[in-house]
Amino acid sequence: MAKHIVLTGVTQGLGRALTDGLIEAGHVIFGCGRSAEAIAQLEQQYPQPHHFEVVDVAQAPEVIAWASTIFEQSEAPDLLVNNAGVVNAPAPLWEISDATFTQVTDVNLRGVANTIRSFVPAMIDRGQGVIVNFSSGWGRSTSPDVAPYCATKWAIEGLTQALAQELPTGLAAVALNPGIINTEMLQTCFGDHAAAYPTADQWSRAAVPFILRLTAQQNGQSLTVSH
Repeated sequence: MAKHIVLTGVTQGLGRALTDGLIEAGHVIFGCGRSAEAIAQLEQQYPQPHHFEVVDVAQAPEVIAWASTIFEQSEAPDLLVNNAGVVNAPAPLWEISDATFTQVTDVNLRGVANTIRSFVPAMIDRGQGVIVNFSSGWGRSTSPDVAPYCATKWAIEGLTQALAQELPTGLAAVALNPGIINTEMLQTCFGDHAAAYPTADQWSRAAVPFILRLTAQQNGQSLTVSH
C-alpha cells in the first residue's frame, strides 16, 4: 500500500535521491525545497498525486501554508522525513559570522521544529506515523571547523529523544544518521576526498527500504543507515 510521505530538502543530495527512490518504490511524495527551478523540474517529472512546493523550512509561515495545501488533498502523512539541512564553510567557531551560524541553526534545527509543529498534530489525531529527523555522525561525535553543524545535529538528537517521550502510542520519532555520503555538503567539508564515499543514489538503495521499515517500535531510537 502506498505511503504518503512528507519530505523536506528534495531538490538536491539525499533528499533528491530519496524522492526518486521512494516514488520508484510506489509511494507518494509531498516535497519541498528552496530552489524554484529544481522544484519545477520535479513537478514536471513527477506530476500528481505527488506535490512539490518552494518552501524555506526556516520560515514558519511558509511551512504552515505548505502543510495546509497538503492537507487539502491528503490525510496526515505516514512518514515525515526532516532531511533539509545546510553546513557552514569550514572554519574555527570564532571566525564564523553570526549570519552563518544563524542560517545553519535556522534550517537544521528550527526548520525541523517548524515541520513538526505543522504536521505532527494531524499524525497524532490519526493515531499513527513515523517522524524521521536526519541527524549525522557529527550529531554523535565532533570535528573541528564545523561547530555550528555539529551543534545542530547534537540538538536534533536531543529534540528527537524528547519528542519521542511526548508522542502517544502508535507514533515514533527517530534520529537517523544517514552515514557519510558524497554530496555537495560533504564536498564542502571533505573536498576531493568526498569522492571516496557512496553517491546519494547509491546510498538511497539501502536508505529507502530502511526508512520504509521504521515503525512505532523504533520510537526514541538513534539509528544509522547501513549500506
